[in-house]
This record gives sequence, C-alpha cells and structure tokens, in this order.
Amino acid sequence: MPTYRKEYGFTLIEILVVVIIIAIISSVALMSMNLIGDDRELATERKRLATLIQVAQDEAMMQGREFGLELMTSAYRFVEFDPFDNQWREIQGDELFRLRKLPEGMEFELYVEDKHIMLENDPREFEDPEEAGISLTKEAYEPHLFVFSSGESTAFEIRVQRPRNDQQLVMRGDILGEIEFASGEY
Repeated sequence: MPTYRKEYGFTLIEILVVVIIIAIISSVALMSMNLIGDDRELATERKRLATLIQVAQDEAMMQGREFGLELMTSAYRFVEFDPFDNQWREIQGDELFRLRKLPEGMEFELYVEDKHIMLENDPREFEDPEEAGISLTKEAYEPHLFVFSSGESTAFEIRVQRPRNDQQLVMRGDILGEIEFASGEY
C-alpha cells in the first residue's frame, strides 16, 4: 500500500506575489524619498553658483576688475564694470560668466541686508553708451550683488528652491567674500 507524504513549501505563484509586493513597496519608498529628501539638483545648482561667485572673486582680485551678479527668477548672469564708460557691461567672450538658466521648476529668492529683493523674469537691459543725454526716467543699471577687486562683496542670502514641493537650499555670503551653506528650514 503506497503512503503519500504531504510536502509543505511555497509555490512559484506565491513567491512571485511576494517579490512583486516587495518591488512595489520599494519603488514607493524610493519615490517618496526623492520628493521629501534632499534634492541633488538643488544642491548642484547652489554649488555651481557658489563656485562661480568664488571664481569671480579671484578674478576680481587678481585682475583688478569689478564684477556684479544679476539674479532673475530662474536665471543669473555676471556683469563687469567698465571704468572707461562708468557703466556695467555684459562680459563678452567668457563662457564661464555667461547667462545661466536654472532647470525647470527651480527659482531663486534673494535677500540683501535682510531685505527681500523682488526678482524679474528677464535680464535687465544695459544703458546705451551712444545715447547723448541721460534719461531722467530710466534707472541706471546695477547688478544685485557686487564683487569688488578689493576682495569685498555684497552680503547676501540666496535661496535656491522648488516652490511646488517647498524644498529650498540656502547660501549666504558676507562682505569679506566668505560663502556658507545653510539648510532651508525656516
């Protein structure tokens, strides 16, 4: 008389169901970490801007040039003071200090001397040196931040942020040109 033993174990279907459940839970956890956790793209843009400011500080001191930084809502550019025309000018032929745009969904917020500066969407226009008279209605162009050849700079706080999910990273600079990173928790 044959005896049958009952074997216990998992079927292939049961194992696949468990693997699929684990995969779904893992993907949800990874996606939520990206939405809630640190945003690497914000950190990259903040670091890029800080590095460019430091390069401008070095260039200013070594070459005796005066630089400025104009911030827009989602872009920025460096400008240079022309002592012959006594005006600010776009830096020509220098790929490093060109107009740079932030990735979509990112914005700047700027504070100078603890005052919130309203940023425009587009760069401001420079004055035309060929104009004979000075317009009383047109305000002379000035960048938001200055980098002087003496090594001094405008004290500032720049927030690189994604408004749609309330993430932001903060960068502060003092009058001596020192830049520090801070968290965006306010």
